[in-house]
Amino acid sequence: MASDSAKPRGEGAKSAPAKTDAREKTRTNDPDRTRANIIEVATHEFSEKGLSGARIDEIAERTHTSKRMIYYYFESKEGLYRAVLEDCYRRIRTIESSLDLKAKPPMEALAQRVRFTFDYQIANPDFIRMVMVENIHHGEHIAQLPNLPITNLEAIDSLRDIVARGVAEGTMRPDIDPIDLHMSISALCSFNVGNRHTFSTIFKVDMTSRAAAAARRESVTDMILRFVAK
Repeated sequence: MASDSAKPRGEGAKSAPAKTDAREKTRTNDPDRTRANIIEVATHEFSEKGLSGARIDEIAERTHTSKRMIYYYFESKEGLYRAVLEDCYRRIRTIESSLDLKAKPPMEALAQRVRFTFDYQIANPDFIRMVMVENIHHGEHIAQLPNLPITNLEAIDSLRDIVARGVAEGTMRPDIDPIDLHMSISALCSFNVGNRHTFSTIFKVDMTSRAAAAARRESVTDMILRFVAK
């Protein structure tokens, strides 16, 4: 039996394949949708079970496709994992770039950026868990995604512009490093997702209700604005 991390044996041979699943034939008519569906399901599987715990068989069953089809698109389990990781970052950066922050005063723009980050991470916990999984692997797979640094640099450039405008109008300190600022925003916003269960249990505080999330959202925004203020 083939392992999850490699193509099924003989899959690349030129001889006629065994009987093809009818659902596989149907899905080849819409490859973009098929690929997107596999990534969506795999995102949840990898974020919940990690790279080693997720199973291609389960992903195939949940997408109503086959292991053969998944290997056709992604070559291996690790290839699928990297595609999921790249998609996670691409989605948040794509929405982030549509915020039109340049049209707003710098402090207002920064506040919107913080609130967006907080809201996105609350609504997409799989993103935070995928980042945590990849950190367990010491960034081994993210290092194999050459386009990802370029994608994420857009987030830094946006903050650099906000800070430059804030310094120019005298509302922000001139010594703010945009990468450090991005790190602080990410750290404060991700805590409510990555640590909600342990923190809530230990300190007996509510971190899951809408009211609690809204209050924390404004607290985080206020902390960031006070941090950059001149």
